[in-house]
Amino acid sequence: MLASTAFFLSYVSLRIMFVPPQPPADPVELADQASLDDGGIDPGTPSEGGLAIQDGEDVEKPPVMDAVLPERPTRPSWATLGSMDPNDGFSMLVTLNSEGAGIERIELTERKSDGRLRYRRVDVRSGYFGYLAADPLATDAGVRVNTVGPGTPAAQATCQSDGVSGGLQANDLIVEFDGTPVSQLTDLRTVLATTKPGDQVNVQVLRESIGDQPLKFQTTLTEHPLDLVRLARTGGDDQVRGNLSRLSCLLTLAKVGRKELATDQRSLVPDADPADLIWSAVRDEAVTDDGSESISYSLQLSDADMRSVGGKSVSMQRTYRLPKDSYVLDLAVQLQNDAAEPQTLAMRLEGLNGITLEGWWYSNKISPNWGGSAARDVIYRSAAQGHNLVSGYGLWKRTRNEAETDDQTIFAPDSGAETKALKYIGVDAQYFVAGYLPQVDQDYLNGFGRAAAWLVADASEIERHKERAVNTSFYLDTAEAELPAGAAFQQKLRLFAGPKQPELLSSYGLQDAIYYGWFSWFSGLMGKLLHALSAVGNYAVAIILLTLVVRGLMFPLSRKAAVNAQRMQELAPELKKIADKYKDDMEGRLRAQRELQQRVGFNPMAGCWPMFLQLPIFIGLYRLLSVDIEIRQAAFASWTSWASNLAAPDMFSFWGNWLWGYLSGRGTGWLGPYFNILPIFVMVLFLLQQKLFMPPATDEQTRLQQKMMTYMTLIMGLFFFRVPAGLCIYFITSSLWGIAERMIVKRTLPKTPHFDKSVIEGTVHAATGKTDAASKGSVSKGDETLADKLRNRIKPTEEPPKTLPRDRKRPKTKKK
Repeated sequence: MLASTAFFLSYVSLRIMFVPPQPPADPVELADQASLDDGGIDPGTPSEGGLAIQDGEDVEKPPVMDAVLPERPTRPSWATLGSMDPNDGFSMLVTLNSEGAGIERIELTERKSDGRLRYRRVDVRSGYFGYLAADPLATDAGVRVNTVGPGTPAAQATCQSDGVSGGLQANDLIVEFDGTPVSQLTDLRTVLATTKPGDQVNVQVLRESIGDQPLKFQTTLTEHPLDLVRLARTGGDDQVRGNLSRLSCLLTLAKVGRKELATDQRSLVPDADPADLIWSAVRDEAVTDDGSESISYSLQLSDADMRSVGGKSVSMQRTYRLPKDSYVLDLAVQLQNDAAEPQTLAMRLEGLNGITLEGWWYSNKISPNWGGSAARDVIYRSAAQGHNLVSGYGLWKRTRNEAETDDQTIFAPDSGAETKALKYIGVDAQYFVAGYLPQVDQDYLNGFGRAAAWLVADASEIERHKERAVNTSFYLDTAEAELPAGAAFQQKLRLFAGPKQPELLSSYGLQDAIYYGWFSWFSGLMGKLLHALSAVGNYAVAIILLTLVVRGLMFPLSRKAAVNAQRMQELAPELKKIADKYKDDMEGRLRAQRELQQRVGFNPMAGCWPMFLQLPIFIGLYRLLSVDIEIRQAAFASWTSWASNLAAPDMFSFWGNWLWGYLSGRGTGWLGPYFNILPIFVMVLFLLQQKLFMPPATDEQTRLQQKMMTYMTLIMGLFFFRVPAGLCIYFITSSLWGIAERMIVKRTLPKTPHFDKSVIEGTVHAATGKTDAASKGSVSKGDETLADKLRNRIKPTEEPPKTLPRDRKRPKTKKK
């Protein structure tokens, strides 16, 4: 027995010393791997959730703790997938950072048939040079270029110096831009803010391989592509203090042995957190059939790195692959046990954060959450619960309570299998969504033991009235696995980052991300009609035509309302008499007025039907403008930059640089940083309608009511100040139609009074208790019956004055 043991130990020692360890398995290949189900290994069952474990029998044992590991890179590097060049056929440009091997930026670069960007920044009107990943705190005498995205103006710049081809390159130092010296990133941003798309600029850079002589480049600026994912510190005007700048899709350890990452923790190994270390990058240069691009990152943690958690050496790998003409990025992550003994391991994969904040200060994002949504919410769909939303604003409120953590659990390790079966999980913005999907051949994201939404922000630092702009994300923990020596498990999934285009989302099972809320049927109908009318080539004209169609269909009811208003003016003097009689008897006044209206056949509610019918149309159109991706960035006219986004305020003039923040602040101001002119037109037309069609005041009470209506119209103008320009166009068109309609109807009404004057007077005299002969003579037999009823029911509050016969003379008084 002792001899056998000694022989076995000698064999193992010699094998470790002389047989080199095999390289880690390819993280993309999953064939012939056993599945992992809640930590149990079943070699005979294929993986359903993309989570698999390699058979450790044929894998050589990794070196022990004293072995020398590959030296880690000391400086981060940047890489890109995709292109902005329309000839390359990509819909995205993805920037990756090796420090954490996460996603730093995702720009949407799809083009329309006219060559313009399909989705651009709607809040930036300056020219675009390219994302350079420059450090804003760098002390170089210029702006250090860390990456140049293919197809960007920086990459397509032409050098004026002989012998130099191509555009700007990584590690170039920009010292002058468009004739202005730049020494840091803020200088470059200041110069770019004065430019516009189409401008031709000159750039001077220093390149180490050339020497001290500056290279002169010339390029043409373009529109800003929509940076759907970006770091919080690069948010520009939408940068909110308290939001943290963090890469997306970071990978870290969630469990080692009995040491488990708590829900409110971000690192299990603080001194060697994979999310903070620099990974080694290897780009796949092979040309694939579909023209996709891919890059892999790897990182190995030594025994010394793992000592604080009682673990041994492990290695991690991850791969990104971007196909052409796609909004989906394929991901594969792998964790391998490099120790000589088994280890219980799990890893945490974070979601995307830093989703675009465009329009958060004016938009009203629609959400089924009664607590209110934020600019970024976490959405998911499970087999057990269906579609759900976790409000970013709710996370902020939860975090403000010190008794709660900044994580909200979606499911835990002890949850049921159907609860863990996710159809998707992601971050939802107003017009875009970004999240994880299962592989093409799978129905659900299986193999995860925990999921939670969390706040990528310091809640205590978020300014008042900016709470709905908090940075929100989520994470997924893989189910723990007991890995033998040399074994590894992998997870494959897809990352979707794109627009809320109904057909596109339906193809990926994300159609529930489009939510219209109440009156969704009207929103859908308005959307179909508006898209059909957009064949004219302009959505502003389409909205005008839509308004004319709606008001034209409602013309019979509108005409009836106008006739009703005319009748109301005829009855106004008589109603005033009744009101004067019953100043202190509200019940009697209403009863008398109601009987008068019934007697003459007048229904005051008949004129309200057009208003009630317009309410769902108004709400439906408002919801459509808040959701429909096609109306976003649709311009009022191609020849002007004013009202360039009908789903946003018209932004006639910027006044945020001189008006105090209480009025012009983003989120903190009542009016916002732009003066909008369309709401002014809406308010003026509302006041004009009141002046033209409201009957003149007959007493002080009526005069006070009309003043209150005027004040309410002015206040409503404040609420309209930040509504979409498309909605203002609807109200302007509708108001002009209403004014013209009332004038035409008024001319077509008969000149003679609609009601029989004798009937009105007789009824009013009866109601007010007057019994003179003239009034009695004007009342018919049927009216006398009504008068008797009214006279018997209503008792005058004071005795009528006694009258003297006309043939008797008053006695003369003697003068003293």
